[in-house]
Amino acid sequence: MGFHGTDGFSIYDGMGRLSFRLDNYSRKRKCFAGELLLMDGNGKAVVTLRPQVCDRWSGFRGEDGRETDCRSTHVFDIRRRSVLQSCDEAEVLTDSTPDHKLPDFRTEGCFRRRNCKIMDRNGDEVTRISRNKENYSVAPRDHVFSLIIQPNKESELMAAFLVLMDRICT
Repeated sequence: MGFHGTDGFSIYDGMGRLSFRLDNYSRKRKCFAGELLLMDGNGKAVVTLRPQVCDRWSGFRGEDGRETDCRSTHVFDIRRRSVLQSCDEAEVLTDSTPDHKLPDFRTEGCFRRRNCKIMDRNGDEVTRISRNKENYSVAPRDHVFSLIIQPNKESELMAAFLVLMDRICT
C-alpha cells in the first residue's frame, strides 16, 4: 500500500486504487484533537478513532455504535510506550489482550523517519513503513511513504494504527 498524508490521509493499494481515507485531518493543535473517522475507498466508515489522555487513542468498529453501547464496538487502545520521553514507539492493546498486560502489537524503529515496523506479540513483522523511493508523481517528503501489510492481517486496523502513530509521534 502507498500512503499519502496531507490535510487528509489517502492509502492506495498496489494497483493504485484508493483503499482507505481520512478526511479533514489536521496536525495542528494536536492537544485539541477530536474524533477521526477512517473510511474505506468507497467512503464507508471502518474505524472511528477517539483521543483519550496522554497520547492514547481508542479504536471502534464502524461509526462507533453511537446509537448503542460503544463498548460492543471497541477494538483497541494505542498508546505511546513511554510518556516521559520523546518516543517514536507505541503499543496496541486489543480487546483480546488478557488484562491489558502485554501489548498485542508494538512498533519498532523510527516512525518520524518513516522507517519502522509493527510487530505482533510473537515478534513477527505485521506491517512495514518506509520512505517511498519510487513515487515520481509527488516530491519526496515525509508524508509520502510505503505501507506493506503482511497477508491475512486486518488492513483496516493496520491503517488505523498508522494514522494514530502519526498523531502520537509527530
